Amino acid sequence: MTVTIQIQTLDGQGAFDAYVAEPALPPKTAIIVIQEIFGVNAGIHSKCDRLAAEGYLALAPDLFWPIAPGIQLDPDVPEQMQQALGLMGKFDQDAGIRDIEATIRTARGLLAGGVGKVGVVGYCLGGRLAFMTAARTDVDASVGYYGVGIDGLLRESHAITKPVLLHIPEEDHFVNKTAQAAMHDGLDDHPKVTLYDYPGEDHGFATEFGARRSDAAAQRADARTAAFFAEHLA
Repeated sequence: MTVTIQIQTLDGQGAFDAYVAEPALPPKTAIIVIQEIFGVNAGIHSKCDRLAAEGYLALAPDLFWPIAPGIQLDPDVPEQMQQALGLMGKFDQDAGIRDIEATIRTARGLLAGGVGKVGVVGYCLGGRLAFMTAARTDVDASVGYYGVGIDGLLRESHAITKPVLLHIPEEDHFVNKTAQAAMHDGLDDHPKVTLYDYPGEDHGFATEFGARRSDAAAQRADARTAAFFAEHLA
């Protein structure tokens, strides 16, 4: 079953929507799906639905609510891609992390006994935010797909105390080879961080729909993510 709920901001001064997919049986764990720059669109809904089918409570908060509430864009439509890039420039990432933290708290409250583990998985902008969430909150496990600008966040890696998994396409046109090398240099020795490289793959390879998807690589990355969450959210 899917529903839309409202989540209160940490300061109690506002509220934002979250798409929620519920599993058939009462969930013991939850995963928050962090959007790309295209909003909580059909692809994000699909990822939540798939996680619910695997037994997780899945929530996707509308992080763009202060600037474009409810926006859903298609990256395969050039005009909408440009609109998404414009929204990225207006988005307050620190505020976004606070909204993710509020979602983590809400997710825990929805689990049996209010004590279950919560993970996050993010894509593109969401991949970056997943890394920031790992460093700035008490989330139990974090996965980032093709996170942008993580090389500029490496100074925060010392604060990561829970497991993190990052998927890095080697031909990512938003994350160049220098940035990828910096990520490896800064994180390969981190005891809580695992990086997987995907030769020949570009940004967005694990999207649910559309021209960016590379099916074999997406399935490989998603299998690694599933195993990671099965281990660390148990």
